[in-house]
Amino acid sequence: MTSSPPMWRLLRTPPAQGAWNMAVDETILEFAGRGDVPPTLRLYAWLPACLSLGYAQPIKDVDLDRLQDRGWGIVRRPTGGRAILHTDELTYSVCGQNSDPHLSGSVLESYQRLSLALLEALRLMGIEADSAKKSSLQDSNAKDNPVCFEAPSNYEITVAGKKLIGSAQARRKSSVLQHGSLPLSGDLTRILQVLNYPDEIQRRKAEKKLLSRATTIEAVLGYRGDWWIASQAFRAAFRSVLMLNLQPMGLTAAEGRRAMELYREKYNNPEWIGKY
Repeated sequence: MTSSPPMWRLLRTPPAQGAWNMAVDETILEFAGRGDVPPTLRLYAWLPACLSLGYAQPIKDVDLDRLQDRGWGIVRRPTGGRAILHTDELTYSVCGQNSDPHLSGSVLESYQRLSLALLEALRLMGIEADSAKKSSLQDSNAKDNPVCFEAPSNYEITVAGKKLIGSAQARRKSSVLQHGSLPLSGDLTRILQVLNYPDEIQRRKAEKKLLSRATTIEAVLGYRGDWWIASQAFRAAFRSVLMLNLQPMGLTAAEGRRAMELYREKYNNPEWIGKY
């Protein structure tokens, strides 16, 4: 007798402020880690555009005046990595207990497992992508790069050698959060306009480097990526590859209250944003 597929929650949330998005991800990490809610695949977007910094990334990387002039938000993620400008993209997060077969083991083991679903989502969108362990010959200066989509990582999702999905993990005692970004359209070099460089020559060099190392759905397919179509592909891929029973649900009332606490006290707090 075959067992039924494990039930996960599918959570689609409307576009929101960066601080709220990160508060919700950490909330689900807490609640799913305790078993109060099912493991969760969340699909979401950002409004307005928001620069997110890795957990320990220095705030000095950012030109705050330029950021404010553009009306973009800023937030510090609970995960590591470098800066990402969240706009014209689909963002996903996966939260669950570290005993879950899909999330167990090391960071690389769980990341590699989830990457199979990410690859299938892209295939359903008409894109043949790759995911592999990085070469030992990668850029030795990547750790000093302020931009996430320039820095190579293990099992990164790439198309023709260019990064298409960047992801990162946060781990607690009993739980795992992995979230990542799929750029749908637009100019990837916009992020460089709000980061600090010694001069404009260095900024121009960074633009060329970024475009040689990263891409978008629009650049690959020749037309703008659609958030809803991408979310449907993610849903189908996670269901089939990880053999899940994905059930559409919302946040619980308790999760909503906790997310509001984290929003006010942490993610929308200038002290948290500027802590490094």
